[in-house]
Amino acid sequence: MQIRDIAIQCLRDEAEAILQTIPQLDDAFDRAVELMLHCTGKVVVTGVGKSGHVGAKIAATLASTGTPSFYLNPLDAFHGDLGMVSKGDVVVALSNSGMTDELLRIIPSLRDRHVKIIGISGNAESLLARHADVHILLHVAHEACPLNLAPTSSTTAQLALGDALAVTLMEARHFDAGDYAQFHPGGSLGRRLLTTARDVMRTEDLPTVPTTMPLSEAVICVSRSRLGMVVPVENGKVVGIITDGDVRRAMERLKQEFFNVTVADVMTTTPKCVPEDMKISEIQQLMHQNKIHAVLVTDQQHHLIGIVDSFSCML
Repeated sequence: MQIRDIAIQCLRDEAEAILQTIPQLDDAFDRAVELMLHCTGKVVVTGVGKSGHVGAKIAATLASTGTPSFYLNPLDAFHGDLGMVSKGDVVVALSNSGMTDELLRIIPSLRDRHVKIIGISGNAESLLARHADVHILLHVAHEACPLNLAPTSSTTAQLALGDALAVTLMEARHFDAGDYAQFHPGGSLGRRLLTTARDVMRTEDLPTVPTTMPLSEAVICVSRSRLGMVVPVENGKVVGIITDGDVRRAMERLKQEFFNVTVADVMTTTPKCVPEDMKISEIQQLMHQNKIHAVLVTDQQHHLIGIVDSFSCML
């Protein structure tokens, strides 16, 4: 078998393992979500070996999407870390066999703390299944490993199920993009979701012109503005916009008459205006939808207070 064929078969096996998870979802999944949703403490994810690595990722995903969570290594739990678990927490225990000794040994201590346990394993008759308050069966027919030994398909299915739990909880909590940004303030996504027009708009030397200005003079203002536009105003209020594209189209359409018209004759009377508290992420979407490179920031009286262009949004 060729190298690439081996890789393709592995990916197919793991994809099939995820698809096989779907018909296994039942009321136990619903009950697990309810336990996690109404948890008054934290969701503690635990597992040994490869399941432990997956558990750490699941805990991280939960924590970043609105469900307070952390990962607990069962081995460390025997040496003091069990003190991190308290009444009101919910424990999610991962074990493909459901018979992992190090994991099972901490269950009595969890019971003493009146902690609810969600077990996830591939064996409905396992000790983990028997002693969990809720058991989610996650059976995988075979591993992608050619020896059917190394955790591959099973851990992929665990990871996908963890994502399914996190996404379901996000929907149940009405967790939106603004909430996500609160948990990711250091990333570019967080900055776009939290930064407003006020934070990045250009406020000095705004290229405003009267509507009576000859278009030939406005062309010079467009060039000097370095924004590729001018903003026609009347009584201090925005009434339109002229971009360098408008100028080119006007020259093509008017030809010799180009020098005989005013700003009012060619301006676009429906410029895109936004309030100063609009998020940059929303402004980017607005510019993309309308295929424009800048928006005007106006107050409630429609006075121009700033301009945000595509370069301003590059956070």
